[in-house]
Amino acid sequence: MTALAPAAAGDGAGSWRWPRGAGHYDRREMTAVERDALRELGMNLLRRHGHRDDAQLWEPARRLLQPLDDARAALQWQPSALRQHERFAVDAVGLVLARSGQLGTAYWQWAEADWADLIGRSSAGFLQPWPGPLDSGVRPYVLAFACLVGGFTSLHQVGRFHRPALAWRVFGRDAVEDSAGQVSKVLATWGYHGTEAQWESAVCHFLLVNRSPFLHDLTSEFLLKVRAGGLAGARLDGTVHGIHRALAEIGYVTPPPAPAFTAGPAEINGVPAEWAELVERWHATSALTPKVRATIRTVLAKAGRWMAAEQPGIAGPPDWTRQACASWVAAVDRMSVGDYVQRTVTTGSAAGEPLKPKTKASYLRMTRSFFRDLQEWEWIARRFDPGTALATPRSVKALTGPDPRVIADDIWARLLWAGLNLNPEDLPAPGGQSYPLELVRAITLTWLFSGQRSDEIARLRLGCIRWQHDGAGIRGDDHRVLARDAVCLLDVPVHKTGSSFTKPVDPLMGEAIESWQKIRPAQPRMRDRKTAEQADFLFAFRARRVAKHYINNAVIPCSARKQACRMLMSAAASPATGPGPRSRRSSTTPKSR
Repeated sequence: MTALAPAAAGDGAGSWRWPRGAGHYDRREMTAVERDALRELGMNLLRRHGHRDDAQLWEPARRLLQPLDDARAALQWQPSALRQHERFAVDAVGLVLARSGQLGTAYWQWAEADWADLIGRSSAGFLQPWPGPLDSGVRPYVLAFACLVGGFTSLHQVGRFHRPALAWRVFGRDAVEDSAGQVSKVLATWGYHGTEAQWESAVCHFLLVNRSPFLHDLTSEFLLKVRAGGLAGARLDGTVHGIHRALAEIGYVTPPPAPAFTAGPAEINGVPAEWAELVERWHATSALTPKVRATIRTVLAKAGRWMAAEQPGIAGPPDWTRQACASWVAAVDRMSVGDYVQRTVTTGSAAGEPLKPKTKASYLRMTRSFFRDLQEWEWIARRFDPGTALATPRSVKALTGPDPRVIADDIWARLLWAGLNLNPEDLPAPGGQSYPLELVRAITLTWLFSGQRSDEIARLRLGCIRWQHDGAGIRGDDHRVLARDAVCLLDVPVHKTGSSFTKPVDPLMGEAIESWQKIRPAQPRMRDRKTAEQADFLFAFRARRVAKHYINNAVIPCSARKQACRMLMSAAASPATGPGPRSRRSSTTPKSR
């Protein structure tokens, strides 16, 4: 039995007990007489062939037989299939005894691996070691006995099987369905539809591993151990976090911690010890966002390697002078991609090319921020002004002006058409699951008409759309006013370059957002990483916020595919004679004019 199980069947603490506790039986080691008797009986143990109460050969097996017979009587099944279930259960008892004879060890002393080996990874693997006729329907009952009398919880090691059926046999159908129903009800309110069977299977898995049919016996520590140890199996690993959140919503456990996407920054190598120490201390103290701090830390590590190679007399930030600053500014201006990096596997084909002007400016800006903080916090003496000594050269500033990416009018018009005409069959389905049409349409029109960054779109709040007419607020469902040139306003949250603000947007976008809000399932409040507050995100579904990369990875390709299909259909429908697309296009191009 693993450490995750609170108690064996009927043993120790826990709110569920097998009616016949383990203390009721003699659980000493198997004797040589018992072992020899089981080996002589062999496959006759199945279906009790040759079993007579007065037979001498069966007498030594009584002690091992009784717990299995009691467990068989405790199994719960449908009365309509009682005869078949009884036959399979009897064969399962015989199979457990036969394997005990082979191993020379009583089944209550088996390790998890012994039970897993008997059950097999599949029905074929279960049948393969045994000669003679044996039905694959016996396997689920061996698994049930493993849970009841063997304390077996390594369900992820025995391949695929119907977990709800096993839970019904062990705990009873009513208790299991009540627990699974509570979780399914919460998940349904968050928008999980069509995956009820997968969630029921996952809940039953956790109940079996925890050895209790009751949700209140599940703990946060148990769920975190299951997740960390991969004890749910590959097919169910993705469900642990969702079930944990559902249980927290009901009130049985505390909410799960936010997923950790990285194991933490790598140790800085190739720099003086004093430099590395102050960089790490700054990284742990700065109030900047984690992403910004990590980027600055990487640049400072490059500065440390440059210092070790070009300025051996400098040990750390206290030794920097105006001359060292001037040398670093010159080094950044001449730096190439791949210089002073800790690992070269990420530089790619750009290695050796000069840094872009904006990159040079950002390197110097980060260095200025670092030294300014050290001086303000009085970690080092103020020997120079970082704003002057580490200023970006005018030659670099002149090359860092705005560089907007202009989209041609005809391409933008096609994207608008595709966004306004999205159909259910156009929906992107990453991972085989698609968002509702109203959600995708609202995101698409917000991208087309709001003029906001993808991160700002993903962080929009519920109720961010407001309507005004003649300076007075109105409700979005008042169509009489909307028909008379109402103004649609969008509330944008705190963003990369400033505080929150409100801007007018196209009413089409407002109507699309309101259509989504009407059908949006209630979602739990989630933490905004930028503001650290709990917020109701507009674009959230299945208790998760839509990722900011969804627009680039799904919405834009979806719109492009729809427009490409439209162009192909138009070309196929055009007549074979007359001016073709080439001649019509050339008549309006600047080149032909």
